[in-house]
Amino acid sequence: MNTVRAESVSLFTLTPGGQQVANKLRAQLPMQCYCAEKYLQDGFKPFVNGFKNTLGQAFLRDSAIIVIGACGIVVRSIAPLLQDKFSDPAVLVIDEKGEHVISLLSGHVGGANELARYLSHMINATAVITTATDVNKTCSFDLLAKQMCAEVEDFRLATKTINQLLVSNKRVGIIVDPFLANQLEFDIHSFDIRGLIIVDDNSVEHSKLDALIDVSMQTVRPTWSVPTFQLIPKRLVAGIGCRKGVEPEVLQSLFTSQLQALNINPKALSIIGSIDVKRNEGAIVSLAKSYNVPFEVFSADELSQCADRFPRSEFVEKTVGVGAVSQPAAWLLSNGTLLGETIKQNGITITYGVLN
Repeated sequence: MNTVRAESVSLFTLTPGGQQVANKLRAQLPMQCYCAEKYLQDGFKPFVNGFKNTLGQAFLRDSAIIVIGACGIVVRSIAPLLQDKFSDPAVLVIDEKGEHVISLLSGHVGGANELARYLSHMINATAVITTATDVNKTCSFDLLAKQMCAEVEDFRLATKTINQLLVSNKRVGIIVDPFLANQLEFDIHSFDIRGLIIVDDNSVEHSKLDALIDVSMQTVRPTWSVPTFQLIPKRLVAGIGCRKGVEPEVLQSLFTSQLQALNINPKALSIIGSIDVKRNEGAIVSLAKSYNVPFEVFSADELSQCADRFPRSEFVEKTVGVGAVSQPAAWLLSNGTLLGETIKQNGITITYGVLN
């Protein structure tokens, strides 16, 4: 899913009046500004082979695009490039008087609605947002997933189904796994849940729901009679230590079997950590790539700050300079909230933790 990153915003102006608005914006938000060569001034780059070509390059490169001009020329320019709302960048249009900021494309997942509100506040303009859930003052499934940093088994189907039900005034419930609520202090009220009905295990079947959003990191969940879509918060971390040259298949198999034993959905994984001497260890690098998560490494000194909490191995200490790797790595990644027991097998140690 897209997120708007300030360093990947491009702004386009078509007239001198538009440049005045642009100067107000770029003074407060880092962005790359473009204009026609005849209007070139400090802080702007000229269009390369015209506006349409330069806009097209930014569309394929950036997280957000802002055009100060008319909607028509923007629509005609980007039309051949459109894919879907789950991958297209945020596109916003501002009139050259700076009176309206229009969220034109990728309002939820791309962040255009959020950015439109932010920009309109900066220049005292009116944000124009037309997405159905916003107009009906309800939350949206795709934005809720983004706020929670959560994965979904079938994101497109879930988003389409839940959002249509919400704007049709149907009854959509939301249930939070007690593990998240009680042990991780997961507060559902900290997210936008407008239009949703909070339920628990005892009230699901009696609430006459048209659909249910199940917020849980678990793989096996209760079976309810109502259509259910699971949001899987990416709160799981993994600290890994291993012998040099361990086979990727061995690590992958052990990692997967331990997740199954803990009843944790693999989509909940957010990051993998180890010691810096393992930064190029093929099996760990491959594992991180297979789950599409970052691989963070710590120095021996960093791990030593909390290593005394865990059993010490003289061999490991002699080899890498600290008596334990997986446990302190997981401890640092999770801010001290470990999950289950450390597994040790085939020259591999794995320790899981969860983020509060």
